[in-house]
Amino acid sequence: MSAEKQDQRRYGMVAVGVPVGTLTRPIFGRHGFAGGAMIVDWPAIVGAAVASYTLPIRVRFAKGERSGGTLEVKVANSAFATELQHLEPLILDRINGYFGWAAVARLKLRHGPLPRRDARVAAAAPLAPKAEARLTDALDKVDDPELKAVLERLGRHIAAKP
Repeated sequence: MSAEKQDQRRYGMVAVGVPVGTLTRPIFGRHGFAGGAMIVDWPAIVGAAVASYTLPIRVRFAKGERSGGTLEVKVANSAFATELQHLEPLILDRINGYFGWAAVARLKLRHGPLPRRDARVAAAAPLAPKAEARLTDALDKVDDPELKAVLERLGRHIAAKP
């Protein structure tokens, strides 16, 4: 094995994001999503209501540019496409805030069905009383309301696993 290949090997524990990013970069890169994080973070960027009717498809930039691109978005129905046109300035602000620069200048809407989402994610099963009490006790020590909400969702997700 060459010295260069040997230097690239990793020993011990490695964060999953490191090799996954290496594998997904060529796939997402073809669609303008360098790391694919925008697809994963889409609900956080545009909000849950908009994300439930939309899906980012690709970002297209002018040759040699990495700003002022066009984001193609798949929209579930025509009624929401009209709403999305009215929300375009707000959505562009959120997307560019996510990137940290004016990466996207306009949206291009495509109509079509969205992939089905897993129904189990949408409807969380209620916790057993003992698990609910444990979660509530653990969260009483957290002061920040946003952090508390995120930790509660995480705790419910973990406690619901078989």
